[in-house]
Amino acid sequence: MSLKLHWFLPTAGDGRTIVERFHANKSQGPSAQRPADLDYLAQVARAAERLGFEGVLTPTGTWCEDAWLTTAALIRETSRLKFLVAFRPGVISPTLAAQMAGTFQRLSGGRVLLNIVTGGDAIEQRRFGDWHDHDARYARTDEFLSVVRGVWSGKPFDFAGDHLRVEGATTLAAPDPVPPLYFGGSSAAALPVAARHADVYLTWGEPPAQVAEKIGKVRELAEKEGRAVRFGVRLHTIARDTSAEAWAEAQKLLDALGPEQIAKAQSQLAASESVGQQRMVALHGGRAATTARDLEIHPRLWAGIGLVRGGAGTALVGSYAEIADLIEEYHEAGVSEFVLSGYPHLEEAYWFGEGVRPELARRGLLDEGAAAERTAPGVRAEPAVQGERAVAAQ
Repeated sequence: MSLKLHWFLPTAGDGRTIVERFHANKSQGPSAQRPADLDYLAQVARAAERLGFEGVLTPTGTWCEDAWLTTAALIRETSRLKFLVAFRPGVISPTLAAQMAGTFQRLSGGRVLLNIVTGGDAIEQRRFGDWHDHDARYARTDEFLSVVRGVWSGKPFDFAGDHLRVEGATTLAAPDPVPPLYFGGSSAAALPVAARHADVYLTWGEPPAQVAEKIGKVRELAEKEGRAVRFGVRLHTIARDTSAEAWAEAQKLLDALGPEQIAKAQSQLAASESVGQQRMVALHGGRAATTARDLEIHPRLWAGIGLVRGGAGTALVGSYAEIADLIEEYHEAGVSEFVLSGYPHLEEAYWFGEGVRPELARRGLLDEGAAAERTAPGVRAEPAVQGERAVAAQ
């Protein structure tokens, strides 16, 4: 199975470090922070389209812009790029979500993908008025997705569950094609939901052996449901011409983190109810590190980003060929989709797209016919970044 590569829209802002340090006194150095305005996000989206990425993930949460509105605004800024819209099923009606997805699908010409985020942080869930506990949230997600698929059947749909109830739920028209559902979760409550509903099961970037073990569990559960599920992994990337250059960049990111930032982030992450987040933290254990290599948890897999960032906390680090090697290792474990990102997202898209992607194509891992269609003349895109790919948002 050929690989699908996706990029990321930084709707919380972008920059040259994982966590920005703002300088009140400009003599201490300029801030590299780039606001998530529409012009900059359009640059990132057009770059992703130009470079042959299938789609872009747009996150959800109180720390970023709304994914539905942001991606809808970018439809006319792109021609073929798909939008992997993340949203929380506990804070929206399933019938309304089905309607929104159907509208998006028609207005975009079939370019919406849906990322279902059940939520693992009770504090954030309560900000949205959601007081369910961890397992109840997944039980509700199970019902939510049953309703969404029922609404998409094109006929009035009735459903009565422990958490949700609808009568005659329907929309203007069923979406064509039906948007694929991307779903993640590592807990015992999450995996059966993935098996029943997910088209693509997403996991954060644990080492390939751990990913393979998780894939095996979901695949077995899905087979019992009479379903087949594809698998994807969410990772950051630091790709450079040489391994030394890539690890030097990882070192810069590590050096920019202060002890107080790491301690505060680890305290917050330790309180997460998410099993996936707990597994991410366990990869580095919050341990202090002097060199980036101290946090290399698998050849070319770096856990340094997880010191201060929730969710995806690992990065592929190395030369183009080395990163392609690790991607092949994940592919052999059962992964067919990669959702990638980097700091800054505009430049890193070019490092990966111009370096790693051709290497994957040479190995026969990409569908070059589909890629050529996505990057054909007529796609509006930014010109390739030259030199050090230093295109700053104005």
